[in-house]
Amino acid sequence: MAVTVDDHGDATRTRDGVRIGIPPENRRQHAVKLFWTGLWLFYLSAPVLDLVRGGHSAGARTLGVLGLAAFAAAYLILALRAGPRVFLGRVLVTLGVLAALAVVLSLALGREWLVLFVYVAISSGAALPGEYSRWTVPAATALLTATAFLVPDGDHYLVGLLLPALMGGFAMVGVQAMLRTTTQLREARATVAQLAANEERLRMARDLHDLLGHSLSLITLKSELAGRMLPDHPDRAARQVADIEQVCRQALVDVREAVSGYRRPTLPGELAGARTALTAAGVTADLPTDAPGELPEETESALAWSLREAVTNVVRHSGAKRCTVTLEACQTLAGPVMELTVRDDGAGGPGNHGNGLTGLTERLEAVGGSLAAGPAGKTGFRLCARVPLGSSS
Repeated sequence: MAVTVDDHGDATRTRDGVRIGIPPENRRQHAVKLFWTGLWLFYLSAPVLDLVRGGHSAGARTLGVLGLAAFAAAYLILALRAGPRVFLGRVLVTLGVLAALAVVLSLALGREWLVLFVYVAISSGAALPGEYSRWTVPAATALLTATAFLVPDGDHYLVGLLLPALMGGFAMVGVQAMLRTTTQLREARATVAQLAANEERLRMARDLHDLLGHSLSLITLKSELAGRMLPDHPDRAARQVADIEQVCRQALVDVREAVSGYRRPTLPGELAGARTALTAAGVTADLPTDAPGELPEETESALAWSLREAVTNVVRHSGAKRCTVTLEACQTLAGPVMELTVRDDGAGGPGNHGNGLTGLTERLEAVGGSLAAGPAGKTGFRLCARVPLGSSS
């Protein structure tokens, strides 16, 4: 039965559609498992032939037929229900029935029936957890040995049955360990996939908050400004409306790129956007004229998001008249860092760390950086973002 790799990279799907370590889910899979399990009953041909040709009395034959049918039924039930989630008590009871039938039939009908102990050993290895089967397999083999010496000429069959019982039982212990590992790996992969999906949703929520918060704040400011200009300065109001249209178009592009996972803001672009937003809000902007060059992509992206969030908070919450932005390399005990500081002279920033600052903290921590935000003296608010230099991860 060949094993192939499915469409999701799972090398546990067999050619007949049954996946290793997963219980059958429909009638076809139950039938396939029953077929492969039932094939092993072929080795019961020795007891069957003994019933036909052994010269037993009618009573012995009746006992043999009923006992063999009960043994095969119990074995199939045990094999078909074996899996990572089994009821230990039921398995032990079923194994006890199998062992008892093997002893009674062997003692009553002869040495040909000693083969039943091989099934007992193998089924115990397949159905029980490893901490139990490591004892039950040798116990079944020992019971085979003891019974063989009580059956006439049974010791002659012992040589051919002892090794299959012992090796077959422990082989099934290994198979069950593999199945449990496969199940655990499948569950772990499902957990990883769920975590990745959650992380992607968090990224999208973070990006959309930062993008739309900034753009909508700018649109609101320019709309208010255009409304005040409209009666007396329609030409200037028209320019503000044109700016609003441009901001809306850029916001749409940014949202599409953020959803696609391709958008990485740059410091020059965010510095220009910050100057525009602060000026529209009537805040005097003191910003660097140039952004530092040759920064790692992740570092620049984290600092750019930090600048955007800080300026958005200044525009929306502070009521400031002046905002100062500095961007410089610093030497710390942990090594060189690029430090972004945004300070205003307003009434203070957001009352608590909302979604924006929380998401910003996560972005910075992802690249080994840190965020400090809080009141700056009696008035004003200060945000300081630090990102290690020379690291792109």
